[in-house]
Amino acid sequence: MTDTATSNGAAPAATLPTQFDAEKAHQFVGKVVTDCAATVSLTLAVIGDQLGLYRALAGGAQLTSAEVAERAGVSERYVREWLINQASAGYLDYDAQAERYSLPPERAVALLNEESPFYVGGALMIALAMTKAEPRIRESFRTGAGMGWGEHDPYMWEGCERLFRPGYLANLTQSWIPALDGAQAKLERGATVADIGCGHGASTLIMAQAYPNSRFFGFDAHPASIERANALAREAGIADRVAFAVGTGTNYPGVGYDLVAYFDCLHDMGDPAESIRHTRQALAPDGVVMLVEPAAGAHVEENFNPVGQFYSGASVLVCTPNALATGAEALGTVATDDALAAVIHKGGLSRFRRVLTTPLNRIFEARI
Repeated sequence: MTDTATSNGAAPAATLPTQFDAEKAHQFVGKVVTDCAATVSLTLAVIGDQLGLYRALAGGAQLTSAEVAERAGVSERYVREWLINQASAGYLDYDAQAERYSLPPERAVALLNEESPFYVGGALMIALAMTKAEPRIRESFRTGAGMGWGEHDPYMWEGCERLFRPGYLANLTQSWIPALDGAQAKLERGATVADIGCGHGASTLIMAQAYPNSRFFGFDAHPASIERANALAREAGIADRVAFAVGTGTNYPGVGYDLVAYFDCLHDMGDPAESIRHTRQALAPDGVVMLVEPAAGAHVEENFNPVGQFYSGASVLVCTPNALATGAEALGTVATDDALAAVIHKGGLSRFRRVLTTPLNRIFEARI
């Protein structure tokens, strides 16, 4: 038996410190308590979103628990402590003299306006969905196995649509596409576009509504998402020039695409270079690839911030497992520019540059 493992294959018992700074230990315990409280409040925030409790508080009114419950049509007894929790978490305000709660407009726009770039409802759903994957991912740590996108809690799929759509509304046609050399003019004249890993089709539909002379095809490996995307296209009245179909990054049909877009999905693929290779064959000779990836630093320590904390956690719980369920390579959610460039070049595209950076994303252009 070696000194690095016990006889049953488990790690050896840790050597506990006998000397330490008690004040620093106290501060760390305080941080853990804060994180645990935030996790509980996150769950209650999703309940508030789903049951319309925040909406009941919209408009600046100061309300009692009974008034919130009546407006939302739910039990006052549950609302009573929900309000305490949400005020403690900083989501609501409380007037101790009046014994009433309110939702300030700056928090209301973030919690209620799904068209606003400040909207956070989707992030709340995704975070809660990720925690539900813990038993599977814990076992994956032992086995190295993956977990496919379609195996997650349904909050994950709806949450992604609600999380990314406001950012696409604010940026996609206003700045991201214009940053690609010649792409906007081509789309305005009439182009053919493939949206890979389209999910519920939010990005596809936004582009289609902005460029009515072009045709758009969205592909995703998740059948339920494709069903939802086609329903949204019909609701928007643009199903005549937008079509969604089940397909992966390595087998989606069609050639001669003027634009192929990857919105926050290349890092989820188990064979990203093969997807780029397939896309190279599908591109028109002067076509362009738009790659949107999460914000990440060139060095590990540049990710030590709330965005990096969220994305690295998502990498462990969602993105890396999906990649390992579909192939042998896992770029991860915080892949560097150099790592992405290596995949692009391996896939046969020679020109690659970052064209824009936002607080949450990096936008790249790639060409033959």
